[in-house]
Amino acid sequence: MQLTSFIIVLLMVSAVASVLVNATGPKAADPLSYTTGGIIVLINAGIAAWTEHKAGDALEALSKMTQAAIYVMRDGKEVQVAVPTVVCGDVVVLGTGDVVPADVRLFEAKDFKVSEMALTGEPDDVAKTARVKEKKEGQPEKLTPETMAFSGCSITSGTGMGLVVDTGMSTRIGRIAQLINGDGGAGKTTCFCFPDTSANQTPLQQNLNKLGARIGILAIVICVGIFIIGWVTDRKDPSNPESAAWLYMILVSVTLAVAAIPEGIPLCVTISLSLGCKDVHKEVLVRKLAAVETLGSASVICSDKTGTLTEGKMTMVGMYAGGVTYEVTGKGFDPEVGQVLREGGANGAGDMGVKSNLLTAILCCNTTLSKEKDEDGVMKWKPKGNSSEAPIVVAARKVGLSETIASEYPRVLEVPFSSSRKMMLTVSRVSGTELCKGGMPLAAGTNYLTVCKGAPNYIIDLCSEQLKEDGSVAKLTEENKAEILKIVDGYSARALRVLAIAARPMKSLPYDESNEDVTTDQKFEACRKQLRLIGLVASIDPERDGVPESVLAARGAGIRVVMITGDYLLTAIAIAKNVNILQASDDVETSAMDCAVLRPNNEYLSDQEMDNVTRCTRVFARAKPEDKLEIVKSIQRQGQVAAMTGDGVNDAPALNQADIGVAMGIQGTEVAKGASDMILTDDNFCSIVAAVEKGRAIYAGIQKFVAFIMSVHIAEVMQIFLCIVVGIPVMRTPLQILFLILVTDLPPSIALGMEPGEANILKMRPRPKERSPSC
Repeated sequence: MQLTSFIIVLLMVSAVASVLVNATGPKAADPLSYTTGGIIVLINAGIAAWTEHKAGDALEALSKMTQAAIYVMRDGKEVQVAVPTVVCGDVVVLGTGDVVPADVRLFEAKDFKVSEMALTGEPDDVAKTARVKEKKEGQPEKLTPETMAFSGCSITSGTGMGLVVDTGMSTRIGRIAQLINGDGGAGKTTCFCFPDTSANQTPLQQNLNKLGARIGILAIVICVGIFIIGWVTDRKDPSNPESAAWLYMILVSVTLAVAAIPEGIPLCVTISLSLGCKDVHKEVLVRKLAAVETLGSASVICSDKTGTLTEGKMTMVGMYAGGVTYEVTGKGFDPEVGQVLREGGANGAGDMGVKSNLLTAILCCNTTLSKEKDEDGVMKWKPKGNSSEAPIVVAARKVGLSETIASEYPRVLEVPFSSSRKMMLTVSRVSGTELCKGGMPLAAGTNYLTVCKGAPNYIIDLCSEQLKEDGSVAKLTEENKAEILKIVDGYSARALRVLAIAARPMKSLPYDESNEDVTTDQKFEACRKQLRLIGLVASIDPERDGVPESVLAARGAGIRVVMITGDYLLTAIAIAKNVNILQASDDVETSAMDCAVLRPNNEYLSDQEMDNVTRCTRVFARAKPEDKLEIVKSIQRQGQVAAMTGDGVNDAPALNQADIGVAMGIQGTEVAKGASDMILTDDNFCSIVAAVEKGRAIYAGIQKFVAFIMSVHIAEVMQIFLCIVVGIPVMRTPLQILFLILVTDLPPSIALGMEPGEANILKMRPRPKERSPSC
């Protein structure tokens, strides 16, 4: 906090001394005699109030992540109550569109899915169940239990009921709030009505305080020396010869303190940062003035994966259909960009296998794609529905399948995806001799088509035949299944998410449609027999354009880029290689790890062990909010300046702890934005590297004007020292010195601070965290 820093306290003591001495002098009744002390206090209080800035709306944003009311069971009846009145032991009724009001243990779940993106950072909807499953050996740890729904998360499909086990600050969201708030402010001090922001000081502010303290101590020594010399030599006030020499020397010491202490530096730094922040980058919104300069000193950038390094939009990149492998180009949800290519580069959009694979997949989807206006009024393609189905509908439009094609095949049965079935099943009405124009041939009398979409190993086990490139059907042998599973393994090795598509043409339904006693499970069992494998689709959240180059630029600037994600380790490694965080020469065993390694037996490693791990690791997978916070703390203990990017509630504690927190503007939650110092309005990692370059230029300018201001103050001190030693009147009063500093020092200092950075500034190493601007 600036008002309690050593340099400001010293100036205030000088001001008080000036007031006391004038109160005992012959002009005690003259109000103008107190102007020196009053102006010293006002100027520096204004500087401190101007430069203090801390946005603390993260906790307020957390409180808004819920709805006003929810249904609970009270006295055996379902009633609607206000969310704050929900208590532990309540039975909550949840449905699609609801926001979970507390941490709930589910005892009933029907096709129940929850969006936990704000909590874990991962975009996929999470299937929940009421059944506790035994963990298989070697199976990676899940970020959240399958039997729990957590406060603040929204229900995307299905219904469920559960018992409230935690509310308020005891919930997982509440624990994140506690992490943001630290230790509740223990050990912090305040000065009158001014807030304490000492824990949030940037390295620049800390170094300026250290510089000020050193100058202040030197000023005290000089003031004491001058006071002793003047007192011993009996130097008296020329305008009041009758006053005591020691009273006059106190006033001289006040003048010397004002001359020695560079009180203009904080104001120049504030103006320089303010002007520099306006010209950082058009996609960077600065919430804290010192943020950009701090980013310029960053030696480690910890980045989230989804939406920052990657597009945040699942995109189909590969397909296997009719026994042929295809590549799908284009990124995002725009179907007008990209195409389906055969091996060798030939266009495969018209191939029978491609059309049949994508159309059957569409018939087993509930996701739609349409153009909508965004907040800026720009028309953009947006999918509505399950994130894993979005790549399918986009790819289908790329090969010419119409937006309404699914409506031409009326659906008579749907069995939603569940964690136990590992697949979704639909039955649609069909007619004619082919599935669609140029599609899979249909036998005469075919009236229904069963389609299954889901996990490849489950789907392939149910298949007895396979669609071939020429439209014929061949028996699917065990050898064929092994070959197809090798293709699946190849996709998985590239961290692609693979779905298998299978179909079964039927003349009639294998169950009595009029019999209401037939259960959904019985219908599912009857329809999924004798399936025909149509193909595979493989999707990934692709890296953003320019990110691989920006990571290399950061590496060239001496900045280590670290990925911290909630995704699985293999996926994280694949993306890290794509964006150059991991290079071919890196040993994956030591450069990438699951965060479970950091907390064996649910206890974090010791500080030294943790530091040894984080010193060389560049990819952390399956990270929890606490993990991200501990990783950032470890990096800071090593003397590094840590920048952290993120978008979810789970990122907020680490954003708040880091030397510079950077939130995503598009996909970022209000909690993440409230805990950050900067916001990227385009959610692009490339903008961070551009801000680093500007931050380094700002710091170079600060170094220049600090040197200039120091030289001026040294000259003022030498002048006053000479006057006292020689015995002539002091040439300037404290008020005159302050005025001259404001008029003659500030304009050239600001001009120095606005000078452009050197051309090779990004090729320089980051400056050490403890380096002072005077160095």
